[in-house]
Amino acid sequence: MPFNLSSGSLQVHPEPTRFPKLGRHVPPNTIDLLKRPITGITCISTRPRRKTGQKKDDSDAQVLVRVLLRNFKEDKPLVSTLNRYVKTVRTDHCFLLFEELGKADKWLQCLEVFRWMQKQRWYIADNGIYSKLISVMGKKGQTRMAMWLFSEMRNSGCRPDCSVYNSVITAHLHSKDKSKALSKALSYFEKMKGTERCKPNVVTYNILLRAFAQARKADQVNTLFKDLDESIISPDIYTYNGVMDAYGKNGMIREMEDVLSRMKSNQCKPDIITFNLLIDSYGKRQEFEKMEQVFKSLMRSKEKPTIATFNSMITNYGKARLREKAENVLEKMKGLGYTPSYITYESLIMMYGLCDSVAKAREIFNKSMEEGKEIRVSTFNALLDVYCMNGLPMEAALLFESRSSIGVFPDISTYKLLYKAYTKANMKELVEKLLKCMDRDGIVPNKKFFLEALGAFGSSSAGLNSDSGKAELRDYVMVPRHRWN
Repeated sequence: MPFNLSSGSLQVHPEPTRFPKLGRHVPPNTIDLLKRPITGITCISTRPRRKTGQKKDDSDAQVLVRVLLRNFKEDKPLVSTLNRYVKTVRTDHCFLLFEELGKADKWLQCLEVFRWMQKQRWYIADNGIYSKLISVMGKKGQTRMAMWLFSEMRNSGCRPDCSVYNSVITAHLHSKDKSKALSKALSYFEKMKGTERCKPNVVTYNILLRAFAQARKADQVNTLFKDLDESIISPDIYTYNGVMDAYGKNGMIREMEDVLSRMKSNQCKPDIITFNLLIDSYGKRQEFEKMEQVFKSLMRSKEKPTIATFNSMITNYGKARLREKAENVLEKMKGLGYTPSYITYESLIMMYGLCDSVAKAREIFNKSMEEGKEIRVSTFNALLDVYCMNGLPMEAALLFESRSSIGVFPDISTYKLLYKAYTKANMKELVEKLLKCMDRDGIVPNKKFFLEALGAFGSSSAGLNSDSGKAELRDYVMVPRHRWN
């Protein structure tokens, strides 16, 4: 199919809607509320309107939240810190706390903050707060807790709106049982369509379309698109990008191209995310002619390539062992004024490793060190992987020994790479030394770690799980028995 994505016939859809952060909230004026006793619970809307000076207020709120987070300690109750700032902390601060604690996987502390909020005189039951909490719980896999909050919200007198239902649907989609999650999501979707104040919006469709595309449910995706076409809601660039990205990651190129055609027929102009996901999807399937066509179309458009554009092309050319093409992309990137990122270096290291150019891979690694930037463990692991895949376990061991001088702290991936290489080369002394390093670094491997490593011996999974297999493995690597479970 043609890839003239920069065609003048494509127009930007008016006022595209982004996937919002669910439940953004601007607190109400609480001065009057503090002057009179609270006689009941009121539910308010959480659709903020930006006012003059709000940017400064947001900044002040973020400063206080950073102070609160610095004062939260494991041995000190969170509530005691909040009580110290009780005269200052309000709803907007708590909302920001939910965001930061959620990012740090501290969902239990989110609930502590919520309970503390409910005891304050200024607290008003709020859809936005519940929506945010449900979203945080869902992302952390706490679906039951998310549903408890949904029930708690209704018991407090709040009526669910579209934003809350979107959070509930997203929470279910994060659960492990994807089939059940999709069924639940559809049931809430139908319920929303039958409730006047909860009619699905474009965000609802975006969530569901992407989820079904990720699950390879093309028929359901088409049904949702048809439903969307018949509604008063117009799809936006995020609708199409979400579905195309999901299809592309699943290798469903034909379905991805169908969505691209739909997007063009609806006169929705591609953005840089569209170009990047198409380049990455074609590259992963090694359909390089199409990938190059999309890149040419990008260069003719008003959009500008990003560093991720070039990294994707280098990575995918590298996996196909097309060294010259990958090097040409690097030169093109530099010619356009882009500075290679650590991901660029990692892509080049792996490319040279796959092309049997170990010396060149080491040269790239040394160049990244010469730039004076901190070497990431992922970059360190990339070079280790190159040594290991090329049958050079001693070079890998020497690099590992120099980790302190390089300033790198190994992670579990580092040890797994080396363990597999050492066991494959039957280097028992290096295996034993590696295990001691793991002990010293506080990394305790589980059975899966060893079973994956012993795959290098070609042993069957059943044999490795047997008592004799475990005994043989223990004897080989001298692993303490208490580690086996």
